[in-house]
Amino acid sequence: MLRLIAHPDLPPRSVEYVGVTASLESGSAFWIRYYVEIPEYELEFGHPGSPVRTDGLWQSTCFEAFVAIPGQDKYFEFNFAPSSQWAAYSFDNYRSAMADLETVHAPEISLDASTSHFALEASLILPDELAGVEMEIALTAVIEEVSGAKSYWSLKHPPGRPDFHHRDCFALRLGAGKAP
Repeated sequence: MLRLIAHPDLPPRSVEYVGVTASLESGSAFWIRYYVEIPEYELEFGHPGSPVRTDGLWQSTCFEAFVAIPGQDKYFEFNFAPSSQWAAYSFDNYRSAMADLETVHAPEISLDASTSHFALEASLILPDELAGVEMEIALTAVIEEVSGAKSYWSLKHPPGRPDFHHRDCFALRLGAGKAP
């Protein structure tokens, strides 16, 4: 399991640990499991909803994956919320030309929670252009606590404010024979 790091300017109050495991399954199937050590009653789950595409998930607890091909400006963003709502976008360049990513299948999202932790698993099919190539991946999370405190977690943070779109966050390499 890879350990995510809280952004130093916005530390958590109740979160003790955030970890993530990710793997490429057959073809372009991508599986991610986020694990948060926090009492379930301390975690803000956002607004309950159906497992449908929804914008603005990052405004509350949200787990994210950003995926790019090394050396290319284009990248993809995937958001998963505890409500089972999700989002998928493509960008032509850093935060520009954002568009809804047309997906063949909605991601499958499952949850596991107890008095000591919360976990979210997501399985999705990546765009065809990512099949069989090496990828740079940013695995990130926004954790909102019931107190209102928000912390921003990533494998690596760029200088300044939290910015998961920044290529410094794309610290994991997968695909084309790479493994975490």
